[in-house]
Amino acid sequence: MRVDKLADMTRGWVAGDFAPSALRTKEFEVAVQHFKAGDAEAAHYHAEATEITIVVLGQVRMFGQTFAEGDVVTAEPGDVTSFEALTDAITTVIKTPSVPNDKFIHKTP
Repeated sequence: MRVDKLADMTRGWVAGDFAPSALRTKEFEVAVQHFKAGDAEAAHYHAEATEITIVVLGQVRMFGQTFAEGDVVTAEPGDVTSFEALTDAITTVIKTPSVPNDKFIHKTP
């Protein structure tokens, strides 16, 4: 048995091809992320990975739409989205495969 703390992980990422992680694997990534209202990430995309965001608590904006508790948002490779926590929020994110450096900031022409 091994016990880790979410607080010891980088931005809530607990599994994937990176360290620290509770499980090192190239197959997928998993994160549990806590956001304060107003926290945001710039528009970005993944070239290889599919990313599933599950809204566990609160409301967030992705793809220009508002999502709330229980919504499951899937971003396919190449889909561009920003992220904003409209309220304090918790998300669980699953990404497959785990590809380090597969996050690209979208530059508006």
